[in-house]
Amino acid sequence: MFIASRIVPAIVKAANVANPEEGGLEPFLTLEIPPLLGVMTALVTAFVIGMGINHIRHNGDQQNLYGFMTEFRDIIVLVIENVIIPFLPLHIAGVFANMAFSGTAFETLNVFGRVFALIIAMHLGYLVILYTIAGSVSGKNPFKSLKNMIPAYTTAIGTMSSAATIPVTLKSARKNNITEKILDFVIPLCATVHLAGSTITLTTCAIAVVLIQGGTPEFGLFLHFILMLGVTMIAAPGVPGGAVMAALGLLTSILGFGEGATALMIGLYLAQDSFGTATNVTGDGAIAIIVDAIGKQSGAIKEEAA
Repeated sequence: MFIASRIVPAIVKAANVANPEEGGLEPFLTLEIPPLLGVMTALVTAFVIGMGINHIRHNGDQQNLYGFMTEFRDIIVLVIENVIIPFLPLHIAGVFANMAFSGTAFETLNVFGRVFALIIAMHLGYLVILYTIAGSVSGKNPFKSLKNMIPAYTTAIGTMSSAATIPVTLKSARKNNITEKILDFVIPLCATVHLAGSTITLTTCAIAVVLIQGGTPEFGLFLHFILMLGVTMIAAPGVPGGAVMAALGLLTSILGFGEGATALMIGLYLAQDSFGTATNVTGDGAIAIIVDAIGKQSGAIKEEAA
């Protein structure tokens, strides 16, 4: 947030983001689906139910609700994979057609190459910092450890899914001499909860969209957005574009994005989703090194490397 709020204003110029409500092309079909719950209500409810289910399972009680929620999760993933993701290109194409009709398309898009370059630079900077911390904790060469994770990085660029890259992430992390049971626990867990590359991208793109609309990124507003984003990303489905879809509620409720701004946000995010995912899985290796080092130093793990 601090880096983007200082550099992006020098890159992005204000432009009009076309909204259907403000004229332009009329959609062939409009389907209004009001949310069942507000964003905060949904987050708190999900947290309470999730913690409750975990407690019930731990105590060996009946797991009817767990089975229901597991099937409901699978249904949501199917909807995202087979309905939302395939139709997203059509939706985004319609928004950009509206922008072209309104004469704002090129002035909106001509700066985003530099924004993407900034995002990738922050991704790489984050990984260097994370592996430097891992090296200081474990005594390992951080750049050698980072080099060993290159296969996971390149694989994630192709799959755009942290979950699908887990086998390669595990194979790459083993080269850093991490205890096997630490790998088996940390890597799959981090594939779900460690989405730093995605949050860097979402925050930077959100700041860029606010500036395009002629607004000013407010510290308090974006701090609220980032804190809620950290919770929301844990629930993001492990499919391409899942992170931005999970964040749409926050973009509209906290940052006040309209339909045109959210469509632009989706388009910007999907354009570099592979690099965000690559940062996520590569960072998982550094977290595994840190956990392994702490375990060995505390005596909880014997000095046995994979």
